[in-house]
Amino acid sequence: MLNIPNEKVRGHQRIPSDTKEFHEATKRDALMRLKKDLDHLLETVEESRKTGVQKEMCGFEALYHRFLQEDGPSVEWDRIEKLPEEAVKDYSTLKLPQEAHIRDMLDKLVVVKLNGGLGTSMGCHGPKSVIPVRNDLTFLDMTVQQIEFLNKKYNANVPLVLMNSFNTDVDTEKVIRKYKGFQVQIYTFNQSCYPRISRDSLLPIAKDFDIENDIEAWYPPGHGDFYQSFQNSGLLRKFLEEGREYCFLSNIDNLGATVDIKILNRLIGDDRQGDKPIEFVMEVTDKTRADVKGGTLIHYENKLRLLEIAQVPKEHVDDFKSVKTFKFFNTNNIWARLESIERVLNAKTMNMEIIVNNKTLDNGIRVIQLETAVGAAMKCFDGGIGINVPRSRFLPVKKTSDLLLVMSNLYSLKYGSLVMSPQRMFPTTPLVKLGDNHFSKVKEFLSRFANIPDLIELDHLTVSGDVTFGRGVSLRGTVIIIANHGDRIDIPAGAILENKIVSGNMRILDH
Repeated sequence: MLNIPNEKVRGHQRIPSDTKEFHEATKRDALMRLKKDLDHLLETVEESRKTGVQKEMCGFEALYHRFLQEDGPSVEWDRIEKLPEEAVKDYSTLKLPQEAHIRDMLDKLVVVKLNGGLGTSMGCHGPKSVIPVRNDLTFLDMTVQQIEFLNKKYNANVPLVLMNSFNTDVDTEKVIRKYKGFQVQIYTFNQSCYPRISRDSLLPIAKDFDIENDIEAWYPPGHGDFYQSFQNSGLLRKFLEEGREYCFLSNIDNLGATVDIKILNRLIGDDRQGDKPIEFVMEVTDKTRADVKGGTLIHYENKLRLLEIAQVPKEHVDDFKSVKTFKFFNTNNIWARLESIERVLNAKTMNMEIIVNNKTLDNGIRVIQLETAVGAAMKCFDGGIGINVPRSRFLPVKKTSDLLLVMSNLYSLKYGSLVMSPQRMFPTTPLVKLGDNHFSKVKEFLSRFANIPDLIELDHLTVSGDVTFGRGVSLRGTVIIIANHGDRIDIPAGAILENKIVSGNMRILDH
């Protein structure tokens, strides 16, 4: 085999791009050119917004710099340690506080909802939080109801904070006017708005800061941006000055993420243990086969931290998905001490793993989005713990299959919270798979049900193809309904399907 030295050769060949020198030169060049590009972009910002935008671009530059520096996986698989005994507390061991203390505890809490997402994946316009999910109530309506109920019941003052993105802020501001008379103070702030980077040049594709005019050139950098944006907005300092101690943060579309008095009691009430405060809590729940891709808790370099599937070397992905090896997954319900957030930010030690999100835009341009996840900050705090919570605290609505569950008789609505029916024999939710072609958009999904079937005794439902459901249908056990291409199946009103496979063609004709 010929030994060819690494030097420039004639023609269109160039220095092999896997050499260390090549990488270092490319990185230095990219960083210098990025600074120039950002300076040029900042010149196009109107004066009144300049200070805020400069702060954001500093955050982007720091993220970009780390993206260039980091080589190889952020976790060495063989160095993952077994979770220590006390690392994950069982929810059942937590105590309820004395009634007299609840108001004081609530007055030290801030509830934050991540509200940056759009409803486009479910065929809806505007923020996802304004999609009706139950009794014509939206995610946002239910959240406001939950907090108002707490404030009224305990005569407390828990504020609601919404972290919007540039995609959702205008619509959200219009919607929250309707809550003016409610006993809930609502605050909003925007997460950062970062420029998308060309995958080829590693430079921003934006030409100026007219975001609305070129919305494709910008993106919100994931919910890990919460900490810095919360501080930049001035709200972190404001709440600390008010004497508030913790924030409870969750996704707006997780209908199970309600304020939990037992967890709050563990942080600042009768159940607090030891001298040192708990700075960070990640709610985890038992992994099932449906959750194998969800982030999990690991012990690494003497700290608890979040491990996401994107960080796992390819040869260990099956190990990561194993329910035996990694028993828990992250619900993205986070409790964090406000004072500790400020300390970590001021010390500039908030170094969350970077998620590199590759996308191809409608115009064919290949771009990179640099993002971070809110739970990845766990390793930056002292005294973090996991709490293994019941599955009922994880009830996200990502697809219409989730919507089917929350609209059904599996749940009843109580003060904005969904409560599972006592008639359900076991606390697990059924596994539902609805075909993308006919059920993925909310409007089409709703048109296929005369009303939502009875799901109390359902274990598993798969529906594929052109299928409709009449009124009063009951689904029990495992039900599989498959209409082949060109066929249609109409499930008649009042039908009871128990452990059934239905396929072929079944039309109900109007007489």
